[in-house]
Amino acid sequence: MEHTLTQNEMILKYLEENGSITTYESYTELFITRLSARIHDLKHKYGCEFDEEWVTKKNRYGNTCTFKKYILRKED
Repeated sequence: MEHTLTQNEMILKYLEENGSITTYESYTELFITRLSARIHDLKHKYGCEFDEEWVTKKNRYGNTCTFKKYILRKED
């Protein structure tokens, strides 16, 4: 029987492959809508450490939008 990845496992795999993730990427790539809750799980249940960076972009209507990018810290 094939193991279905949990949301936390999918996000961790994505981070290991790409280094960072945003809410937009978590939704469009993984169909996960509550990234901040999963990041909380990864920090407190899995012991992962993150750097966080605010990203600012314009939306289709020219409005400035700010969102967080989570960057997985690499183990030394």
